[in-house]
Amino acid sequence: MPTRSPNADLALRIEQAGWTNGEFARAVNRVGREMGLELRYDESSVWHWLRGTRPRAGARAAAREALSRRMGRPVNEADIGMASVEDSSESVDLGLTVVDDPVETLGRLGRADIDRRRFLTTAAYSTAGAALPLGAAGEAAARTDRARAGGLAGAGEVDAVRHMVAAFTAIDERHGGRHGRSAVVQYLTHEVADLCRARFATEPQHRQMLSAAASLTYLVGWKAYDAGEMGLAQRYYLQAYSLTREAEDPAHQAYILRILAHHGMDNDRPEHVLGLADEALNRARGRVDQQTESLFVICRARALAASGADRHRDALAEAERARTMASATGDEVEGWAQMWGAAAATVDSHTAKIMAKVGDHRAAERHHARARRRYAGTEHQRIAALSAAEEGRAQADQGQIEAACATWTAALDSMRGIRSRRIVKAVKGMRTEINAARVRGSRAARVLDERTRLYLAASSDGPR
Repeated sequence: MPTRSPNADLALRIEQAGWTNGEFARAVNRVGREMGLELRYDESSVWHWLRGTRPRAGARAAAREALSRRMGRPVNEADIGMASVEDSSESVDLGLTVVDDPVETLGRLGRADIDRRRFLTTAAYSTAGAALPLGAAGEAAARTDRARAGGLAGAGEVDAVRHMVAAFTAIDERHGGRHGRSAVVQYLTHEVADLCRARFATEPQHRQMLSAAASLTYLVGWKAYDAGEMGLAQRYYLQAYSLTREAEDPAHQAYILRILAHHGMDNDRPEHVLGLADEALNRARGRVDQQTESLFVICRARALAASGADRHRDALAEAERARTMASATGDEVEGWAQMWGAAAATVDSHTAKIMAKVGDHRAAERHHARARRRYAGTEHQRIAALSAAEEGRAQADQGQIEAACATWTAALDSMRGIRSRRIVKAVKGMRTEINAARVRGSRAARVLDERTRLYLAASSDGPR
């Protein structure tokens, strides 16, 4: 039997992090839960690792991310003495970059996504990755001359890609991220990637194609987010940002920085989100219409709310400013923003999240209801349903369980045909709230509990 060598690298990293073995184990378990893994490691588990035992892939990824967060810099498997040959065809850090060729990176990332490589599908949100755009040198990095294969492309190809992005986005918003996900990834990594490398009659046309590709990459990341694959979503967002840098489009760069900030907040990782929101607003200001700018202002407001109670007053003031800007008329809203719904609806939705964060559940209910009404009757069926679910939660937080049950019943009705992990998560949240009321004898809660049970039993993570 081969002897195992002590893992001195891991011991050094744990020491540098200032953790005991037990604290490290608990941090690994926390990251594992974000990845959808039920890890139950303890001090003795870490002792075995230090003696040379190599944990399974998911645990290694969780250990890397836990140490990265603690140390404020990227930590790879070699740094912790757990380098693997199992994924040697691709780096486990694939996509966590904003300086490599984004088209080439997307080809590799898309192939690994289609193949459902575990190092991607179970990847945790990376706090080190969140900081990458903030460290990128300049808003228009020096472009490299890359070989462009294929024939001549022009405005017709740009328009075709834009129309496809709009169509795919409309399907996603109405039916959920699991509909057509593989098809969108294939379209991005094959046809659109080839067009990005094509020869164009003019350089502005090539930049427009790169910008259209960035919108499609954003959508692919959004689909991963809607499937609960947070680390993979982040990698696509980073590549979308890289494409906007290649396109030399500061306003579009700002839009991707904005989603990176929201993504951090949605993962309860406040590190870097205010920096991302500030940078997004700085790049957008003076380059977009007022309605579009309101999206950046409300993002900053939400980041302020996530920064601690001492910033809540500033957050509320910024939210009010965003609502005023969103109501501006006569603006021509940017195409990459327009596909995702009216600015006023988005601002209402994020204002509700801010109100919940500061503890004003009545205001949260009011703004979720406004968002729901604005989205109702549009193609944005998923966010309308999620807004209704959150409206009911705000009512439950105020003790209005009968009203919450009525709102949730309507939400369930609107969820038919939507294939989304976020929708499933929302229904699970409803059921948790309902169970407490059912015990207290609420008839409405009993009826709704049965409906949510049947819904969850029918939902699955079947073929994409």
